[in-house]
Amino acid sequence: MRTISGRLAVGYAVLLGATIIVFATVTYFIQGTGSFGGLDTQVVAETDMIRGILSEARRARDTIVAEDPTVGELRLIPEVASLLEGVPGYVMVLGQDNVVLFLSPSAREQPFSVFETLIDAVDRREATQSPGSTDLGAPVGRVRFSVRQVTDAGDEVRFIVSAVPTSGFVPLLTAMLWTAPFVIAASLWLAFSLTSRNLRPVEDIVDEIEAITDGRSLHRRVVGVEALDELARLTSTLNQMLGRLEGSFTSLRRFTADASHELKTPLTVLRSGIERSITHPDVPRDVLETLEETLFEVNRMTELVDSLLTLARADEGRAPIHLEDVALREILTELAETANILGEQSSVHVEVHVPEKPMRMTIDGSRVRQMLMNLLTNAIKYTPPEGTVEVDSKFGSKDVEITVRDTGMGIAPGDLPHIFDRFWRADAARSRTGSRPGAGLGLAISKWIATAHGGTIHVRSRPGRGTTFTVRLPMAPPE
Repeated sequence: MRTISGRLAVGYAVLLGATIIVFATVTYFIQGTGSFGGLDTQVVAETDMIRGILSEARRARDTIVAEDPTVGELRLIPEVASLLEGVPGYVMVLGQDNVVLFLSPSAREQPFSVFETLIDAVDRREATQSPGSTDLGAPVGRVRFSVRQVTDAGDEVRFIVSAVPTSGFVPLLTAMLWTAPFVIAASLWLAFSLTSRNLRPVEDIVDEIEAITDGRSLHRRVVGVEALDELARLTSTLNQMLGRLEGSFTSLRRFTADASHELKTPLTVLRSGIERSITHPDVPRDVLETLEETLFEVNRMTELVDSLLTLARADEGRAPIHLEDVALREILTELAETANILGEQSSVHVEVHVPEKPMRMTIDGSRVRQMLMNLLTNAIKYTPPEGTVEVDSKFGSKDVEITVRDTGMGIAPGDLPHIFDRFWRADAARSRTGSRPGAGLGLAISKWIATAHGGTIHVRSRPGRGTTFTVRLPMAPPE
């Protein structure tokens, strides 16, 4: 069972079943012991009474055994046998060689073969004082019996046997065993229903929390539970946590946006001053080299600030997306011209397949151009000299698929889930101070652009075999 309600229901059913079994067993043995004690007292009293009757009859007569002319076998004389007719249970008086001298009326109603087992038990126990138990089979079943040896009723009489069936006490355990599965099944269903109903608010809480997937959903709150129990406390605690997280994310976005905005002006002034200094004819060569390096870092920082400002506005929902009717062919044509220049600088062969038809789409042309440029520069950056970068497009009935494929170093499987995270750098080779500098924000911006257009972006890569980015954009604007 994977659910709490299922585990609780099964655990409850198992516990209930074990309780029923223990209760039935203990009840059966307690009742059986007490009841068997009463039966043992009964059969012992009957054998003692019968022995007294036979002893008194023997003292009054020369013999109490005579041959029955109808069957030609020894039997108790009618005067003595009539005294034993009213004794309840199964009563037998045995003579020498276990000849049956008397059977009680209830015993005569059963097949004689039933009592052959009892006679065998008498031989095994002989004249022991304690009662015994044996199974006589159908239709009598198990009985408790007592055996008394007779020594003062003549040589013809040997044993007195009194037996009482115990079948009256078996149905209690049988009824419990038969009803236990139905009770357990009903309890299982009832427990599952109760736990499912009581845990349904937990499922609602889980659904609400799962819906809060990123920093833009932190304004949502978990619906409160009316009952004043643990779930209500959990809901209140989660809402307080979400409130604190929302405040932290809001402060972080505001700081990022404000800092990025405030940095743009001094960077612009700094870049303008450096550019004017570089163009001055009296600048020494060593100073000129320093200014060029400084200008490169300023440009890189300006790019970083612009990216941070874009993402900060995107998080706040204020990033501009201007949808218009654009021919994708024009974007890919401009991309091909820039790609050839970038490829020549890195000695990488870049091929952009421009479709013959315009294939017009409702998109933000500048943002899509920015996304494709990010993917293209990223592919060229991590492709070694003499490698290949290819950009292709495929149009469907409702969307367009654009792929950027390279033959570069590839991405390790463990790094793929983080490739679109901000500032993520897979290895030391991709550090900002290495041969492939960058801010680590281009792919994050590309994913935001694709998502803002109602599309998707995926990556497939194998180390040493290259990487493929696939972008899908709908032909119609998202609703």
